[in-house]
Amino acid sequence: MADGTAGRRRGGGRAGNAARRGGVVIEQMPWKPPINIDRPVEPLTEEGVAAIHLGAMEILEDIGIAILNPEALEIFREAGARIDGDVVRIGRDFVMEMIAKAPSEFTLTPRNPDRTITVGGKTLLFGNVSSPPNYWDMEIGKKVPGTREMCRNLLKLTQYFNCIHFAGGYPVEPVDLHASVRHLDVLYDKLTLTDKVMHAYSLGKERVEDVMEMVRIAGGLTHEEFDATPRMYTNINSTSPLKHDYPMLDGWMRLARRGQGLVVTPFTLAGAMAPVTMAGAVAQSLAEGLIAIALAQYIRPGAPCAIGTFTSNVDMKSGAPAFGTPEYMRATQMTGQLARFYGLPMRSSGVCAANVPDGQAMWETSNSLWAAVQSGTNMVYHAAGWLEGGLIASPEKFIMDCEILQQIQRYMDPMLTATGPDDIALDAIRSVGSAGHFFGIQHTQDRYTTAFYQPFLSDWKNYEGWEAAGAVWTPERAHLLFKQIIADFEAPPMDEAIREELAAFVARRKEEGGAPTDF
Repeated sequence: MADGTAGRRRGGGRAGNAARRGGVVIEQMPWKPPINIDRPVEPLTEEGVAAIHLGAMEILEDIGIAILNPEALEIFREAGARIDGDVVRIGRDFVMEMIAKAPSEFTLTPRNPDRTITVGGKTLLFGNVSSPPNYWDMEIGKKVPGTREMCRNLLKLTQYFNCIHFAGGYPVEPVDLHASVRHLDVLYDKLTLTDKVMHAYSLGKERVEDVMEMVRIAGGLTHEEFDATPRMYTNINSTSPLKHDYPMLDGWMRLARRGQGLVVTPFTLAGAMAPVTMAGAVAQSLAEGLIAIALAQYIRPGAPCAIGTFTSNVDMKSGAPAFGTPEYMRATQMTGQLARFYGLPMRSSGVCAANVPDGQAMWETSNSLWAAVQSGTNMVYHAAGWLEGGLIASPEKFIMDCEILQQIQRYMDPMLTATGPDDIALDAIRSVGSAGHFFGIQHTQDRYTTAFYQPFLSDWKNYEGWEAAGAVWTPERAHLLFKQIIADFEAPPMDEAIREELAAFVARRKEEGGAPTDF
């Protein structure tokens, strides 16, 4: 088993190494998934919530969802659904009965139990960028296909930053690895370079079963211990409009039977894969998500499920997806209201349509992230590193996003809104009066190191100071930090016998051919 103090030891070790070599030291905030202390933004009235809910129920009852997995189709038939070809129509009473069985919150326990996270309640979790096929950094200077080395470096950032709480899918697709064995190599890298919660792509039996077994081995667990509590999760997308495909539902059902985490996130682009109106897009998205959760609850009552939203709009001039828009923000907030109505944890995303880590990238991502905060989201996918609508992963963007994530964590610190006598500070105000200043008084001296957020990337010098220091723009500073982090990186400890068992499993599965590459 990994040493439970790995996170604390590694932070000090890295900082010490950097200091000895004269390198850059990033003073991070501690590992502490923030608790959202704000009231959620609720743009819908009670009547609005009811209207969207009724719309979702009518879609499920009367319009139906195509279920392209024969096993899932038979399970719905057994449950009393109306089946017409591959289209399933289910009654609202059945849907609500099944949804009521899902827990409102659950934990995910990785190989390092100190990295256990709670999904639900008021906990706010951030994950790395997942699944872009391409990569961009300032040294390369252009968009290129992802490689295993690029993937490994982004996994090192995932481990390094305390504000990243779970390791989502591949932070960039290593297309230099054959698709039949890619999952084996990437999961080996993820499990040895990080000790955070793992994800499995639901892309066929072999991939899902391999990932569950590798997570079990890495945790030093028996099969019974693995099944006893959620150790990992999957995220599936419906094929909008109104369809669930074969491989994703196959993985969904496999993980449901073993009690692992389940997140369903319809990808509904208003005006293309969903109605152009946000209420219609949200209603369709909810229907597509709820049918998958009902399936999981019928298979295993109490299976840990979350509902996701990826409802945005397209550019009606070009058809290109847009992110971080006013429409995206409102759709996220609206879905948050409905997730609370159903008593389900919620997933959203930190996304943008920008092609490089520039101003557009940051304002669109910031809009997305703050919409997640306002909506009461529990899991924020793609919170660091996403570009070009999910087609590019960038280490500079990853580091720039982590500055925002730390600021959100600090924003949620109850210390900022404390109102005790020391916080009202009447004695300090009285001692200064109208003739002095607060810099030198004891009240300030006792608190000056922790009173305000300290950035690791933002440059607060004036123009002349910035110019004298080399006039380095933010993405360039992020690139320098990226290089330093990779140079100083220390993988979390892992028992050598477990590492050898993992490597042997990977070698054996490769000899067996890995996973099929067609479905």
